[in-house]
Amino acid sequence: MDFVELYSSMKQTVLDGDADEAERLARQALEAGVPPLEAIEQGYVKGIEEVGALFEKGEMFLPELVAAAEAMKQALGVLQPALETSAQGRKVLGRVVIGTVKGDIHDIGKSIVGSMLTASGFDVLDLGVDVDIAAFVEKAKEFNADIVGLSALLTTTMPAQREVIRKLEEAGLRGKIKVMVGGAPVTERWAVEIGADGYAEDAIRAVAAAKKMMGVA
Repeated sequence: MDFVELYSSMKQTVLDGDADEAERLARQALEAGVPPLEAIEQGYVKGIEEVGALFEKGEMFLPELVAAAEAMKQALGVLQPALETSAQGRKVLGRVVIGTVKGDIHDIGKSIVGSMLTASGFDVLDLGVDVDIAAFVEKAKEFNADIVGLSALLTTTMPAQREVIRKLEEAGLRGKIKVMVGGAPVTERWAVEIGADGYAEDAIRAVAAAKKMMGVA
């Protein structure tokens, strides 16, 4: 079945920041038998990618960015349970604690990565935004995490990624836990500099990086 038009409409709801319509289309997709992962990747993610590009070029501003994020979250609220249901019975590839670092309240990219990891067979604990450094360490221990994912979308909050890695080392957890970093200003060079195990510039690459860390082809 061809869902191209539906995917296009999903993308537009994110661009328009129309949370109610984004949720409605997500429900419609599930009723029509659209795989939830496809709805996210082919519909809503495309919208978020364009929103990010427009924001970086100064053609979209903070209120619009927040509205787009809300639309994405509403859609994920519908699709996430379906993702988790579809993942039941599959082997868990790894356990991931993910969050946006202290001082940073950006949620969009991190939420997409969490959803993609869940869809791909990972058990994910999303700590949200503005997460204390100590909380990453504490929750990683409690959750028995294999990977900690650190998102930062501001250059001023990037150093917190380094601090989390340092605290994990102090806690004696770095031998067991891998660290993946990401976010708009984050680069592979920065990841190497701070001693992270992996870097991903988008959700698709984040899944690939996580699988590589877990030794999954």
